Amino acid sequence: MADIINLLPDNIANQIAAGEVIQRPASAVKELLENAVDAGATEIQLIIKDAGKELVQVIDNGGGMSETDARMCFERHATSKIQSIDDLFQIRTMGFRGEALASIAAVSQVELKTRKKGTDVGSYVEIDNSLVKKQEPCQTADGTSIAMKNLFFNVPARRNFLKSNAAEMRHIVDEFIRVAMAFPQLQFSLTSNNQQLFHLDKGSLKQRIIAILGQHYNARLVNVKESTDYMNVYGFVGKPETAKKTRGDQFFFVNNRYIKSPYLHHAVMSAFADIIPADSYPLYVLFIDVNPEHVDINVHPTKQEIKFDDEKVMYAFVQATVKHALAQFNVTATLDFDLDPSIQALDAVSKPFTKQQQEEYTHSPLYKSFTQANQAHMIDKSSNSSNLKHWKDLYESNQNAPESEGYTISSYTVEPETRPAVTYESQPHATASVIDERWQDTATDQKVPVQVHQQFILSQIKSGFILIDQQAAHERILFERYQRALVETPMATQQSLFPQTLQLPPADAVLIAEMLPELQALGYELEPFGNHTFIVRGTPADMQSGNDQATIEGLLEQFKNFSELKIDRREQLVRSMARNNAIPAGKILSAREMQNMIDELFACSMPNVAPSGKFTFISFKLTDLARMFERGN
Repeated sequence: MADIINLLPDNIANQIAAGEVIQRPASAVKELLENAVDAGATEIQLIIKDAGKELVQVIDNGGGMSETDARMCFERHATSKIQSIDDLFQIRTMGFRGEALASIAAVSQVELKTRKKGTDVGSYVEIDNSLVKKQEPCQTADGTSIAMKNLFFNVPARRNFLKSNAAEMRHIVDEFIRVAMAFPQLQFSLTSNNQQLFHLDKGSLKQRIIAILGQHYNARLVNVKESTDYMNVYGFVGKPETAKKTRGDQFFFVNNRYIKSPYLHHAVMSAFADIIPADSYPLYVLFIDVNPEHVDINVHPTKQEIKFDDEKVMYAFVQATVKHALAQFNVTATLDFDLDPSIQALDAVSKPFTKQQQEEYTHSPLYKSFTQANQAHMIDKSSNSSNLKHWKDLYESNQNAPESEGYTISSYTVEPETRPAVTYESQPHATASVIDERWQDTATDQKVPVQVHQQFILSQIKSGFILIDQQAAHERILFERYQRALVETPMATQQSLFPQTLQLPPADAVLIAEMLPELQALGYELEPFGNHTFIVRGTPADMQSGNDQATIEGLLEQFKNFSELKIDRREQLVRSMARNNAIPAGKILSAREMQNMIDELFACSMPNVAPSGKFTFISFKLTDLARMFERGN
């Protein structure tokens, strides 16, 4: 019987292993930037073409490599960071496993130029699908230049799974920002398709945050700094007014390595719990310095998820540190039961208030001006002012008016087909007879809908009635309206009288820039203004103008949520617009508004479900109702 187990060829094994480390162009960006930092570079350039699918190149002025190292660095698990197992628990460099360059070489075409400082000639290495095609001496600057071309050219199926250029570029910008934020003492630049997106000079952490996230944060950052023998926490958090509806301005670094930690994020959110809305996210850039022995960074191929040996201590310390910083800078209220010594030394506090002094002060003009007779709300009971009498008469005439049984009904004299909805002002104790009158009043017109708890619409039909979810129904209506706008006639734009300036995080700015044609068809008029800023000159005519920043941030948040689905960008945008602009539960609608919504809903091609898959309405038949009330017995 023949043996069936064989060793995989090296190139196939490398491609399988590369799938864990290099998932998209942004993965290669992260690894190459971190290698440049480990090489001791002070200036790092990132060059991108076609969202990284054509080219990802990193140029640094670091230590460079020898001829042998230039070849060895592409071997799997070849590393200069670890000599023994004990070194694994003292890691302070970004890379250490020797997988990055081997994984990149397995799924792309790589060109490396490097020269060690102090040498006259550098080395050039060309690798294609893990095979060395060329190695020769070359002239190049000190440091290293590595170019990754045609990602996944030899794995077409993997290339097909890449998202749109806008989505992939957003991931690249995210990775670039995370590395640049961790090392403000280094100079970084990012160029995409020959256009420079970032040029970050060396500086302090605060200068780096402002350079990346925007100048408007300059006076809105709160310094955070606490030190103990176990760990140090430092960085900045944003003041409550900087909180946004979208994520993106939250950064955690452990020993200068960016990490994702929902646990620590919750610690920061709990510190902000009482001072920002529940659905908002505060800005924070927090660094945790801790002995590497207390951290395991080798739990995930990308090293963005780590484990602490005592997570509860980390949680409590981060939460307390952020709370203390907010209180120290008067962002939150604090209680201090100790008087300032300078206040305690004042005569008014330390010396007794004698009777003679009391009499002197009570006869002073200042004291008299604060007596009851001189206060603004004082009403002289003996006064027979005509104005007061008229108010009294009006009050008594209201008391003598006929009782309204708990409801005030607005009068109208119009035809039933066109009359407005009856307005009810509910009082605490409504009687059953009044509720009956309400239903009798609307029963004359079978089409008058009724709003239930300000989130559902009840409408009578021949076979019974339907109960409509107003938010889901409006989402379906808007979805089809926006779809028509992209395919047929663009939506009308309402020009802003005072155009607003829209400041966005860099990744969101890249996303908006890619969507400008579609946004214009949907009624938005946005003009790029440089430095991740746009001017909002117009908004869709059917949308209430106001806080354009919050509206577009909400749209972006919905777009990011839908980006995980396998749908194209235009449909993502339409779904996001519909979800973001649909009327929420809790909004009071007039009878005319409810009827218009019902008419528009049943004019849709798919009126029964929202784009999200939720039912827009449920029907109740008379036969079912009769059975529920046991009418058949």
